Amino acid sequence: MARVFVSSVIGASAEQVWERVRDFNALPKWHPRIRDSRIEDALPADKVGCIRNFTLQNGDNIREQLVGLSDYDLFYSYTMLDGPMPLWDYMATIRFTPVTDGARCFAEWSAEFSCEPTDEADLVDGIGTNVFQGGFDALKRHFGG
Repeated sequence: MARVFVSSVIGASAEQVWERVRDFNALPKWHPRIRDSRIEDALPADKVGCIRNFTLQNGDNIREQLVGLSDYDLFYSYTMLDGPMPLWDYMATIRFTPVTDGARCFAEWSAEFSCEPTDEADLVDGIGTNVFQGGFDALKRHFGG
């Protein structure tokens, strides 16, 4: 299995950052690579099992299913159902933990997936840099960091 792990420190409380990203359908509001998103079957965006169907800025379409969400632990986990990347069995988690030294939080985004060995390095780098770090950088900009 391939693994991606990206972490960062964001200059806002974990609760503030969680409030911005908690909505599973809110990617276009905080991630610059996402054009639009909708939850299929008009389900609530925080209902485990709901599916978000979103379009990237380049026009690619991705469908992901929410498999876990905790307002107490400030995380959600999801699996990719359909997408343009040559991978399968994709499971990811985004989590925010308070940093007690100041109004900051530790952000971590991780994923595991299967792919052809020849694709692994490019997929790990692309997901880690463009998706995960790109999202964290946008959150830092939003919160003034």
